Amino acid sequence: MRALSVAQGARIRPEQDPYVLLVSDRPTERTALERGIALVMDCRTVGAGDVLPPGLPHVVVVDLHAERLAATEAAIAARVAGRPVPRLVLTRGDAVPPPAADRRSMPATTPRKTVLAGIFAMIEAATRAGEARARRLNGRSEAATAIVAELFDSAALGAGLQQADVDRGTDVVLEAVSEAGINAWLDVVWRYDMGVYQHTLSVAGYAAAFGGQIGLNRGDLHRLAKAALLHDIGKSRIPADILNKPGPLSPEEIRLMRMHPGIGADLLVAQGGFEPAILDVVRHHHEKLDGSGYPDGLAGEAVADLVRIIAVCDVFSALTERRSYRTPLTSQAALATMFRMSGHLDPVLLNAFVPVTHQGGLAVAG
Repeated sequence: MRALSVAQGARIRPEQDPYVLLVSDRPTERTALERGIALVMDCRTVGAGDVLPPGLPHVVVVDLHAERLAATEAAIAARVAGRPVPRLVLTRGDAVPPPAADRRSMPATTPRKTVLAGIFAMIEAATRAGEARARRLNGRSEAATAIVAELFDSAALGAGLQQADVDRGTDVVLEAVSEAGINAWLDVVWRYDMGVYQHTLSVAGYAAAFGGQIGLNRGDLHRLAKAALLHDIGKSRIPADILNKPGPLSPEEIRLMRMHPGIGADLLVAQGGFEPAILDVVRHHHEKLDGSGYPDGLAGEAVADLVRIIAVCDVFSALTERRSYRTPLTSQAALATMFRMSGHLDPVLLNAFVPVTHQGGLAVAG
């Protein structure tokens, strides 16, 4: 496996500093709570109907009238996307939200000092839990990198891929993204310069997050992430000086690079044991809906759903990655570029992919 070096400026990432999100429709109380919370952690406040700030909050405090609670909870749930973000709801009257492991409630009439003590305790607990998650995430990143490196080395040497390694690598990515989220996964993956391994793990991470976003069942989600982990395996047979060239490729180099989907699919077919849907992704992830892709010029319905999903993840990841010959695009710029790719990507899937990027605010109920 090639030596890893720390990457400089690998990605343009949204703000990741920890903060407490306070959603309140009581201006006076909101100001007082914000002032107290700010003593221990940055506090970002919004009122009813405002847009949520970017990034994943460390702790959420909700202080709203009963009729706004459900919609606000839905908006916050969409933002945290299943991640364990503790929430404190200051309730009014009989409006108590349903029990949840990551949520506690206090009456809005609770003395401010007691409310702040509860928030501080939640911040401390969330910090300890976050540190434990970070350790697990680092371990999973190291394990996934070692597995992908072994897969590419085995493919390059013609030694064959171990199905157990492929499945284990898939599980590692799914577990990491499920627990920590795609942004945290990318932050760890992009800490080091790992070339094609880095791109593979990025696409696999996006596939895991995207599959969860569109509600794939467990089996389909595993199949999708596994296909993403293998989609570029054909690059194991492409010369390193082409893969790592610091500038545009020549026509001959482009011709050789465009052979990698077919090479990868042939490798897997020759080994045997890989289901047709995964072979389809490996061979066809560079096809376009208008028929202008490669290697087979497939068009329209001939491009399978799994291929379409991986294509979205692959293009977005490539546009936002650091390359030696260009700076990475921001998520917003990458999405804008992709929406202009008429005839290339599935527009319905592209729209569904937008929330995965965690860019742009979600408005709470007004």
